[in-house]
Amino acid sequence: MCEYCGCQSVRAIDELTHEHGEVVTLISHVRDARRDGDAAGMAELARRITAVLLPHTQVEEHGLFPAMAMEYPDHIAALEAEHRRIEAVLSEAADGVPADSAWPDRLLEMLNLLRNHILKEQDGVFPASLATLSTEQWEAVEAVRAEAGSALSRPSA
Repeated sequence: MCEYCGCQSVRAIDELTHEHGEVVTLISHVRDARRDGDAAGMAELARRITAVLLPHTQVEEHGLFPAMAMEYPDHIAALEAEHRRIEAVLSEAADGVPADSAWPDRLLEMLNLLRNHILKEQDGVFPASLATLSTEQWEAVEAVRAEAGSALSRPSA
């Protein structure tokens, strides 16, 4: 993931980036499970990705994105639409392996979208947020994070 603009020095962005890294790792495990024909493993990994993305998406959609939407309305709307598409396919595995034999292929397709989505955020939204958000807006992002929590534990600094 990127480190060129310094946005990771902002705690909220660092946490979102850390979650992206975990999701990318899980995506690689899904690809391995698909290669091995392990649909149950794919479904379990989809649930683990969902667990990371639930609080992550709350922070983005209720903290970061509203602050960015006035400046970049179309871009933010597109990212939110991608969230819905990705969530829909991941949610099919909420109760186990989906019965639909096409689900593994749909999952891989959505995980490719998710990987590209992460790059759009890392290379676009996060650096732009440094120039766009006020102190009050960063505090609002932090408040959303405090309420949403995180599926990941971070070592104490």
